[in-house]
Amino acid sequence: MADAIVLIDDLFFQAKLHETAKHTGVTLETVTTGEQLVKSAAASPAALIIVDLNARQGAMQAVEQLGKSGEPGNPRRVIAFLSHVQTDLAEKARMAGCQQVMPRSMFTQNLAAILRGAKS
Repeated sequence: MADAIVLIDDLFFQAKLHETAKHTGVTLETVTTGEQLVKSAAASPAALIIVDLNARQGAMQAVEQLGKSGEPGNPRRVIAFLSHVQTDLAEKARMAGCQQVMPRSMFTQNLAAILRGAKS
């Protein structure tokens, strides 16, 4: 069972996520489409969902669906990252229910701490 579910279709960055997760003791499930993310989130008690808003297939739609299906009292966090110049998309993600939206550079810099948060 995964501690976190990650929507990402960048294979190089996916490898970095898995390596960092291994060092932090966090288990990841990675998916490459928004549809897969919604299905995995419905079937998993993972405490953390991470979304690359620049994923090519349905990232924002998945965030919107997850926001609509949020359960009261569910401690699940949704964190998204994107290019620092995409301010409109960042605001849209916040409005859809992402607790935290950050530039990819900040996400990368704080990746270990973010992943550790899946365990707490």
